[in-house]
Parts: sequence; C-alpha cells; structure tokens
Amino acid sequence: MNMINRNLTDKEKYILFEGGTEAPFSGALLDEKRSGNFVCKNCGALLFESDTKFNSGTGWPSFTEPANRKHVILKEDTSHGMVRTEVMCANCNAHLGHVFSDGPQDKGGKRYCINSTCLMFSPEEKHGK
Repeated sequence: MNMINRNLTDKEKYILFEGGTEAPFSGALLDEKRSGNFVCKNCGALLFESDTKFNSGTGWPSFTEPANRKHVILKEDTSHGMVRTEVMCANCNAHLGHVFSDGPQDKGGKRYCINSTCLMFSPEEKHGK
C-alpha cells in the first residue's frame, strides 16, 4: 500500500483505510452535476468521470463504470453478515465503496456506490469562446 496522505482528516482515514461508510445523503459530492473527474482523495488517481454519474436515490454518489477499469480493484467483502463486492483504488488500496448489479440496464447494469469522502472532484475547465 502506498503512503497515506497526511492531509486527510480522521474521518477520511477511517473510511478510506478502515472500510468505513459515510451516512447516506451526507456526502458533499452527492449532488455534484458539473462536468469533470472524480479522483481518489488519498492519491489523486482518476477513478470516475462525471458522464457516468447518476442519481441512484441511495444517498451516495453512484457511477455506471470506472474511468479506467485498471484504476480500481474489486474484492469480495463478507463483512456485516452479507456478501458484497468492495471497490478499492488500485493505486493506494483505499476503500471507496461497493459495486452492485442494480444500476441502469442500458448502461451495463452496474452501480458503483462510492463514498463522497473518498473522492475529490476536479471540474472540467471551460475555455473561452
């Protein structure tokens, strides 16, 4: 695992490296609708693009697919008495959230349910006319 970013808060460290979860509907990026990229808050790796984000109604930012499949690790998670698929940053092994098979069917059927706390948003720069 790569180094942990020293600028992270205790809450961010807990979610990113102890597998915690933010409360539903509490994340700063839940309603982010601008064009841009979502990167790992710990290491800055590109994880998701805004054109794959959708409102799942679950309370967490949801995406239909990663920006690059090589940038995420999918791992079986049997915690909390259930079987899920954990999503992790491939660069720093940070916990991001989980992926489920109840996403938009016309977009592949996946819902990457990701904690806002684990992401930073980089808006697409608008160039003058």
